[in-house]
Amino acid sequence: MTRERHPAGGLSRRSVLGAPVALAGGWTVIGREPRAAAASAAPPGFPASVELYREIYENWDGEVRTDALWTCAPRDSAEVVAVADWARSRGFAVRARGARHGWAPLTVADGTPASAKVVLVDTTRYLTAMRMESASPAAVRVQPGATMDALLAFLERHGFGLTAVPVVGALTVGGVLAVDGHGSAVPARGEQRRPGHGYGSLSNLVVSLKAVVWDGARRSYVERLFERSHPDCKAFLTHLGRSFVTEVTLRVGENYRLRCVNHLDVPATELFAPPGRGTGARSLAGYLDRAGRVVVSWFPFTTHPWVQVWSVTPQRPPLSRPVTSPYNYPFLNAVPRAVSDLAERVVKGAPALTPALGQLQYTVTAAGLTAGLAWDMWGWSKNVLLFVKPTAVRGTLGSHAILTGRGSVQRVVSEFAAFYRRLLEDYRARGLFPVNIGVEMRISGLDDPAEAGVPHAEPPALSAVRPREEHPDWDTAVWFDVATFAGTPGSHSFYRDLEDFYHRTYDGSYAAPRVEWSKRWAHTDEGAWRDPAVLGGRIPESFLQGPHPTWNWAVGTLDGYDPHRVFTTPLLDTLLRAGPPGGSRRTRPGLRTAARHSPPAGPSGPG
Repeated sequence: MTRERHPAGGLSRRSVLGAPVALAGGWTVIGREPRAAAASAAPPGFPASVELYREIYENWDGEVRTDALWTCAPRDSAEVVAVADWARSRGFAVRARGARHGWAPLTVADGTPASAKVVLVDTTRYLTAMRMESASPAAVRVQPGATMDALLAFLERHGFGLTAVPVVGALTVGGVLAVDGHGSAVPARGEQRRPGHGYGSLSNLVVSLKAVVWDGARRSYVERLFERSHPDCKAFLTHLGRSFVTEVTLRVGENYRLRCVNHLDVPATELFAPPGRGTGARSLAGYLDRAGRVVVSWFPFTTHPWVQVWSVTPQRPPLSRPVTSPYNYPFLNAVPRAVSDLAERVVKGAPALTPALGQLQYTVTAAGLTAGLAWDMWGWSKNVLLFVKPTAVRGTLGSHAILTGRGSVQRVVSEFAAFYRRLLEDYRARGLFPVNIGVEMRISGLDDPAEAGVPHAEPPALSAVRPREEHPDWDTAVWFDVATFAGTPGSHSFYRDLEDFYHRTYDGSYAAPRVEWSKRWAHTDEGAWRDPAVLGGRIPESFLQGPHPTWNWAVGTLDGYDPHRVFTTPLLDTLLRAGPPGGSRRTRPGLRTAARHSPPAGPSGPG
């Protein structure tokens, strides 16, 4: 089965707006075929107790789509271990499958045929349990298939919450942690971090985890507990799918109320003004100083971005509308017909209408905020932080995090905004309109391991917001997400030009880039995840600076715990290799530390 495309090179209405027939979570399941109906073709020897069927995999923007692959639904971690051991004996790969709300082919490669020796593991069917683990300090134990919606609702019922989360609640916890999912929050001026809360990625809040790893002594895969203090734990905190985590315990804090005020009247020239040139209260840095929590959405070829500002507000302000549930922007999650019709014209061969589409998105946002009484809202944290459903427009995103110091945030966004505008105009002059959805900017803290509340904890080894040890003054990440419809002419080269800009401008002197794992990166003119100089150079090098480089260590550690490469993909095989000099690849003797911390035995190599 191939993607639905138009001869002109545009995308169909289905590709623009998502599948018209939706199941729970907004997904269409196509061609599910139970094992009972295909017993003759079932993989030989597959564990009889594990539910097995065929299912097509398709990711968020439709750019990764497979034939009907064998998919199973284990009921507990023991069945996950059984599947891993079976896969090792049969030469199969095992891939965790959650909400499929991602862009990078970290789960499976596009076009994977039905004959491929791969089994997907649907974590969302049964691996969804959660429970409060302790009250002081508070923690929650949760399985990987639980959604962020379910987790945050569960925490709210118990009086707890998180500081910053992805805005899409349909994501699975396992998926979020695999790619260091995050929100948008830094401390406002004078704000003190509250116990159990953090400003970095959710991976940094892990207190302990359980993963399926190879045990050389038993000559089998086993489920093993890793406390956050274990020296190897940091390799699993952001593992990119190179492992299978069956359970995590997360640090959480007391719930709190937020006020969200929306702005559409701030010119981009003021919001992104160069530092020292009249920047003030309505600069991005000014909003950060006052509130600490900002998301900016800038529609293409418009002059006034949409600015969402959250502030910790215990008591409801008189003009704020109280909200008791999340997803309070109906116009964002049920795309108006005028927008969908114009978007369809843009992607089906009228790209010159992109400026009109950008202006229409701005107009619809203004009207929607008014109609929904959503300009100023107040409520418990999850009801304000979650606002995007799977029914929103499904674009493709290229994204990087720029690590810098808090005092340099305005410079980072100013330099980006100036270059982005020039690049859009350069492309327009050539008759190309590569960006038709817009840019989103978020600002987060870095991964401070003290936020987990575990002695001797270390930051996630492969997190994009792992601190740079040689720059202790860098405490902030600016995230740039550039969104367009998949297949838009010129978009690949546009993303490539942006990546070159990030590395040329944020060159390590005052800021430096890292890729956002779940999105698009390593672009050539032909597409993403292809540039060998980025895959084998820029990305590893971004983790190799400082006195304790982590790239080669993390690659070697993950290899050691899965020497049979059960948990891998073609992209991971290309990406997760020892990088340039700067850190030693993890050796087999070094892996024996696992045996001292996590009996009965650590990995001892293939066998």
